[in-house]
Amino acid sequence: MVDAATGVETEADTVGLYGSDLRPADRREAFTGGRVPVAVYGLGKMGLPLAAAYSEASNNVIGVDVNPDVVESVNAGECHVDNEPDLPELIAERVEAGALRATTDLQEAAAEARVHVVIVPTPITDEKEPDLSILEAVVEDVATGLKPGDQVIVECTVPPRTSADYVRPRLAELSGLDEDEFGVAFCPERTSSGRALQDIGGAYPKVVGGVDAEAAAVCELIYGEINSNDILVVSDATTAESVKLFEGLYRDVNIALANELATLADDLGIDVVEAIDVANTQPFCEIHDPGPGVGGHCIPWYPYFVMSRVERDTPLLRTAREVNDGMPGYTVDQLTAELGAEGVDADGARVLVLGVTYRPGVKETRASPAIPIIEGLKAAGAEVYAVDPMVDPSEYGATAVDLDEVADGDYDAAVMVTHHEEFDALDWSALDDLVVVDGRRTLDLDGTDHRVYELGRARRADAAQATGADATTMRTDGGPGERSESGAGSEGGRGPESGDGSGSSR
Repeated sequence: MVDAATGVETEADTVGLYGSDLRPADRREAFTGGRVPVAVYGLGKMGLPLAAAYSEASNNVIGVDVNPDVVESVNAGECHVDNEPDLPELIAERVEAGALRATTDLQEAAAEARVHVVIVPTPITDEKEPDLSILEAVVEDVATGLKPGDQVIVECTVPPRTSADYVRPRLAELSGLDEDEFGVAFCPERTSSGRALQDIGGAYPKVVGGVDAEAAAVCELIYGEINSNDILVVSDATTAESVKLFEGLYRDVNIALANELATLADDLGIDVVEAIDVANTQPFCEIHDPGPGVGGHCIPWYPYFVMSRVERDTPLLRTAREVNDGMPGYTVDQLTAELGAEGVDADGARVLVLGVTYRPGVKETRASPAIPIIEGLKAAGAEVYAVDPMVDPSEYGATAVDLDEVADGDYDAAVMVTHHEEFDALDWSALDDLVVVDGRRTLDLDGTDHRVYELGRARRADAAQATGADATTMRTDGGPGERSESGAGSEGGRGPESGDGSGSSR
C-alpha cells in the first residue's frame, strides 16, 4: 500500500527479514523484489558505491547524507565521487529506474527502511581515541524508526564490541523494542578507493558477524545477492570487528618491519629491497615494501581502535606506529644528508615534493606522509614546492607547481613521496643536476647526472661519510631500481587497501 501524500510504501507493504517466518527463498525474493527498503547512512567515497550496489540487488534504496549537495547530486542521477570506474553510470541508471534516491532526513529514512546500513566516518581524536560521535548520532536517528523485524548493519570500522555493547543496547533503549525484536550485525567494508564497485561485488569474501545467529543469517542472505564471492559468517559481531582491524594491524606491523630494515641499508651495505624481494620467494616470508610513511584513513588509525579497548599493553602495535610515524622525518634527514654531500645547506634549498595524496590516483590526503615531510623541510629552512595532479599542494604548506611547469623549475632537490602515473611523463633530463630522494623506488633516472638516493639502498660513499656512516661498507653503484606496481602505493604494497572512514561522509 502506498501513502497517497508521500508516494512511499507503508510498513504493511514491506517485509522485515529479521525473525521472519518466511522461507529463505521467499526472504530472498522479497529483498530482490524491492519489498525490503534499505537505508544506507553515509554517501561518501565508500557509502555511495555501497548504496549503488545495494540498489542493484534490492531495487529499493534510500541514501542518507547530512550534506544537501550530495543528496541533490544523487537525486539528479549524478556521482560526486571521482575516479570510481562505472559508478557514475550505475548511479544514473539506478536513479532513473527508481531504485535509488537520497534524502537528508535520517529519521524519515529510518521510518521507511527495514534494513539500515551504517557506513559513516569513525575518526581518531587528537588524543588517539576513536571518535564514534557520528555513529552514535546515526544510531539515535535509526532508533526513531526501528521496527520489529528490522536489520541494522554496521559496515564502518569500529572498536571491538561496539556492535554488541553499544549499538544493540542503545537501539533497544531508544526505540523501546526488546533486543531480540531486531537484528544487529557487523559486516565490514573491504574496499579500496578507485575500485569500490569491483571490491563490493566480490573481489574479496564478505565477512558477516551477527550479534546473534539470526542477524548473521539475514546478512548472509543479503550479501549473497551483492557479493559473488564467499560469504564468511564468523562467530559473532566482535569477531567480525576484529577481522577488519587485524587486516590493518598486520599491514601496519609488516610495513614497520620493512621500514626499519630499510633504515639499516647503510649499516649493512646492501639494497634492502633486493633482499626483501628475494626473501619473499620463500613462501613463508611476505615482507611488505618500505616507504616514506604510512598514510590513509585506515592503517594509521586501526591500532588505536584496539589499544583504546584493552587494558593489556600492546608494545608491538605501539612500536610499529612509532616506526611508521617516524619515516617522514627519516626521509627529510636523508634528503638533508644528500644535500650536504653536495655542499648544499637545507636552509634555503629549493625542494620539490612529488605527490601529496597518501597513495596514487586518489584525492585523499588523510595522514599522508607528504604533509609531515613538507613541514619538516620547511622547519629546516627549505623553500618547499610540490606537484600533485589530484590536489592543490598549496593547501598543505607548499608552493604549488603544475606538472607541465616542473621542467622549467630551478630546484636543488626533489623527493618522490607518492608516484602518480602522471609523473611517468616527467622529463628528468631537462632538469639541472639535483639531489633526488626516491621514497618509492619507482624512478628510472639512468642517463641523468642527478644524485639519487633510494630508500633502502646503501647510499654512495661520500653521502655515507657526510652522515657519519662507515663508508667502507657502502655500495657505490647507486643506480635506480625497478619496483613493481605493488611497491608504488603509500600503504606499503602487497595487499588490498581498505577505504573506510574516508573523510567526509563516506
